[in-house]
Amino acid sequence: MGRRRRASVREVQPDPRYNSVLVAKFINDLMWAGKKTVAQKIFYEALDLMEKKTKEDGFTVFERAFNNVRPVLEVRPRRVGGSTYQVPMEVRPKRRQSLAVKWIIRAARARSEYRMSERFANELLDAAQNQGAAFKKKEETHKMAEANRAFAHFRW
Repeated sequence: MGRRRRASVREVQPDPRYNSVLVAKFINDLMWAGKKTVAQKIFYEALDLMEKKTKEDGFTVFERAFNNVRPVLEVRPRRVGGSTYQVPMEVRPKRRQSLAVKWIIRAARARSEYRMSERFANELLDAAQNQGAAFKKKEETHKMAEANRAFAHFRW
């Protein structure tokens, strides 16, 4: 743990098309090797593909998918008297958001479609319908927390 002051939280500027900070954070996490315009192109193409497939606004489908993937509980290791317990804890809002972003992007990259925008669009569509690898990861996390509910009294 650092002995100096806490790191300041940087403000993320909203994206140009939807004026949303969440979209800007998604694009920043999607970016590889500083190629922000490539990441923006992938993200916006994915939303346009979703609009064509669902005949619904791509941004609302994206928000629904994101809210379906956000975890509420997770397990964290706690060391008590020589043994380590997996203690279920509530997830902080910022961590909830960052976990959902990472899970969706990782699941999209693992898909087998040819273009990244197609992978991303299909993963978001699956997540909006409570399916797909990112949603499965959230369910796994919740099941683990539920299974270790007996250790909840170690929370502090």
